[in-house]
Amino acid sequence: MTDDVAVTTPAPTADLQRRVVGVLVVAQVLGGVGVSTGIALASLTAAELSGSDVIGGAALTAMVVGTALAALPVSRLAARSGRRPALVLGYGGGAVGAAGAVGALSIGSWPLLLVALVPFGAASAAGLAARFAATDLAEPGSRARSLALVVWAVTVGAVAGPNLAGPMQELARALGLVAQSGPFLLAAVTFGAAAAVVSAGLRPDPLVLAREREAAVPTTVPAAPARSAWSAAREHPTALLAIGAIAVSHLLMVGLMSLTPVHMHHGGATVSVVGLVISLHVAGMYVLSPLFGVLADRWGRRPVLVVGAVLLVAAGLVAAPAAPTDPAMLAVGLVALGLGWSAALVAGSALLTDAVPLADRARVQGLSDITMNVAGAAGGVLAGVVVAVAGFGALGLGVAALAVVLLGVVAVGARAGARA
Repeated sequence: MTDDVAVTTPAPTADLQRRVVGVLVVAQVLGGVGVSTGIALASLTAAELSGSDVIGGAALTAMVVGTALAALPVSRLAARSGRRPALVLGYGGGAVGAAGAVGALSIGSWPLLLVALVPFGAASAAGLAARFAATDLAEPGSRARSLALVVWAVTVGAVAGPNLAGPMQELARALGLVAQSGPFLLAAVTFGAAAAVVSAGLRPDPLVLAREREAAVPTTVPAAPARSAWSAAREHPTALLAIGAIAVSHLLMVGLMSLTPVHMHHGGATVSVVGLVISLHVAGMYVLSPLFGVLADRWGRRPVLVVGAVLLVAAGLVAAPAAPTDPAMLAVGLVALGLGWSAALVAGSALLTDAVPLADRARVQGLSDITMNVAGAAGGVLAGVVVAVAGFGALGLGVAALAVVLLGVVAVGARAGARA
């Protein structure tokens, strides 16, 4: 009978893991539609409504701030009650924010629109947290692949969302609403659908089940008391390395990406050309994430982090000398930027999950997402200052220089890990 148990018990675990990943992929596609629509249109809509480009820029900032603020309650709820209620909170918050944006546009209030975009950002926090939910029941040797597949699913939503903006504007008119509110109505529906998919599909909750299974394993090690995320992370240098690598790569990605359209606009590039370059960048961010997941499982997390850092160095060096009238060179640099970010996110997230005990994992993962989003917001601000003072070329060289520092830190960490 013991042999029978040993043979049959892994199958349900594998089946359940596949179902968890499938549910998360569907939720990510739905959430990606709403998030990409917001990113594509929030700034333009706010600028048109207010008559100010400054207010337009503040719209995207409000979303980033909302993502960072939501990461804390999402991670705390996951640590206390599991992934399902945490993700429902994030997607549900995004739906409330999107509905608020529809209301703001209906009455023509840009201040209310900015306020609504803060909870809208909670959906992005849920999307980031979903990648970690894919690792709870995964075997250590396949965690990166599971995580990367959930990251990749954003690609479908990112492509579909902006392309649905036009039809949704027509639908909004047909419903008697302001045309600009149509895309945000779509976001409210897709965020709500993502929350419903998670609520119905993540049963049993993967994090709760993983904890129950760990508690059922006899051990002589006493259970650790509950600690803050920072206290738990400080005990694991590898976790700090992972958090730092993710945050720095996100800072560099947001900084260079956010100023490239401005650089191209100054050179007279059309909106279509700018859109094509940014689309290629987004493709680089997500399309190859499954490949980086496979490599992280086969080669190890740190070597793929090194690959990511090298790609970020290349991105800065290629973009720095590119004239605003050279979209081909800028596209190469932005694709490399997206690929470097993807490699760092996938490998860094897997490394972080490996490094932290299950009891502290959700809190530390939330700390990583908070740090990542704060770094992204700082990257956008710092990039603007650098370009204003020294030009776009200096920004590219700065990205390359910081990526070299990241490469050195990761390489040293890899050698230390190999000796350990």
